[in-house]
Amino acid sequence: MIKWLDKKQGSSKTGSGQGASGPRFGRYSGGWATLRKRLQAEPGLRVIDAGSTSPTNINYLTSLGHSVYMADLVHDACTGDWKTGTDEDGNPIWNLDGFIGSCLEFSGKTFDIVLLWTTLDYLPEPLVAPVVNRLHDAINPGGSVLAFFHTRTQGEETVHCRFHVTPTDEVEVQLGEPFPIQRAFTNRSIERLFSGWSGHRQFLAKDSVSEVIMTR
Repeated sequence: MIKWLDKKQGSSKTGSGQGASGPRFGRYSGGWATLRKRLQAEPGLRVIDAGSTSPTNINYLTSLGHSVYMADLVHDACTGDWKTGTDEDGNPIWNLDGFIGSCLEFSGKTFDIVLLWTTLDYLPEPLVAPVVNRLHDAINPGGSVLAFFHTRTQGEETVHCRFHVTPTDEVEVQLGEPFPIQRAFTNRSIERLFSGWSGHRQFLAKDSVSEVIMTR
């Protein structure tokens, strides 16, 4: 993805492109195009945005009559004090209940849409399945999760980005905090991770990032 950003940056005169304050560049998203139609047709939905806080996202979604819950899971996981020690093999022990309870506590509310973006590619491994399971519990039947997945773990396109929605079929991509990618998912591993869900729809992309809408 970052190679595409660099290509666009060459013709841009806005900012340096580094960090969350850099310029944004539009990227066609078949997943967002599909999800946006539902958001426009059904007012009053509850939405979780699991990326870096974006006033653009909040303003757009609330203008359609939806409520938005922000949960910057990658930042919270990578900067929070969630490790309680190490096991006998030297692997970190994570306070999973503490992380889920702090970052995905909804006070009994349930949701209809989750904008998960590339979150699962950057979360530490022990947190991935618990996050997906918690979302499954918190989403209403028929609810949707839009997730992006890198198809490789090396290369400049694996840089951590933030995403801003638009009223078009594009999302705006912006360089985010420099968290390292942890994994690349295959179609099979995505299906296993979301095995308790009722179905999914995949959208192919040309920038080493695939898109999936999972249905609760």
